[in-house]
Amino acid sequence: MNKKLVALSGGAALVLALSGCGGGDEGDKKVNAWAKSVCDQVQPQLKKIQGANASIQAASDEQDSKKLQQTDSKAFQQISESYAALAKAVQKAGAPPVDKGEQTQKQAVKELNATSKAYNDLKTTVDKLETSDKSKFAEGLKGVADELDKLSKSGDQALKQLQEGKVGTAMAKQPGCQKPKTGATSAT
Repeated sequence: MNKKLVALSGGAALVLALSGCGGGDEGDKKVNAWAKSVCDQVQPQLKKIQGANASIQAASDEQDSKKLQQTDSKAFQQISESYAALAKAVQKAGAPPVDKGEQTQKQAVKELNATSKAYNDLKTTVDKLETSDKSKFAEGLKGVADELDKLSKSGDQALKQLQEGKVGTAMAKQPGCQKPKTGATSAT
């Protein structure tokens, strides 16, 4: 079972999308306020995604197919819920106060919801895998890993537009949109 591929997820891509460099224009208070309203909701979701990814990684050597299935299923559910919460945060914040802000918001919400659905679909797929036959389970898991790899490559597109221009600069300055710290004491 190639669990290393399964450990790759859109959560990592999302963190990259949101942890852009700060700096530049100190200006627009409205943009900064908008970014804060979104970013305050982002950090807890990023931590949940990291925790789910950590549980997948920790289970990568699990020999019991049923336990591995349960771990992956729970992690995919958690990631799905986090992306849905991110979509709600962007929706609730309203359109960013920039040119084409409404279009950017709608696209980000649409893509975050699509990513949430894709992780929910992965959960459903994992739940249906036959665990009594290790070779069939491994083959099914490879299919999940392939889907996850595709998803991780497209996952950061949902917020890429938000990190452009003034909005991206404002988001990069917000602690909530910066990559969560991980350490040896982290038990998420």
